[in-house]
Amino acid sequence: MLSLSHGLTGAFIATKIPNPFVAIPLILASHYIEDWILHWDVGTGLSNGSRKKRDAILLELVDMALTIIAVIALFQVGKTGIQWSAYWGMFVGLLPDFVEAPRNFFKYNPWWLKPFNDFHGAFHHSTPNMLLGLAPQFVVIGLIVVFH
Repeated sequence: MLSLSHGLTGAFIATKIPNPFVAIPLILASHYIEDWILHWDVGTGLSNGSRKKRDAILLELVDMALTIIAVIALFQVGKTGIQWSAYWGMFVGLLPDFVEAPRNFFKYNPWWLKPFNDFHGAFHHSTPNMLLGLAPQFVVIGLIVVFH
């Protein structure tokens, strides 16, 4: 899934469940559940060579910028003080992708990261069909917007 979906989901859970001992496992579980759903993301096509690393990195920078803007817009605007839970929730929601990034972009997958990346990879179901792969993400984002 896009960072936008994972980041907003993490921020949503963290702001609804303030206890990090409960929220963090739920956020991590949500990441893997979202990746299990057929989806399209900026890394789709990296492994088979249909997308260049440079293009994926540029798309990911845009995706991350949109994620930060969306978290600020939904969880910060109109609030007094910094809404820390939204930001740490966003980070935890993206953590499995941060761990996987060295493997995807730099072919760096040391023995100590390999089990995490293999676990993450077991959940990944992506499609090159952008429309089909973005549809469930629009649903997730829409639900977060409605219920935040």
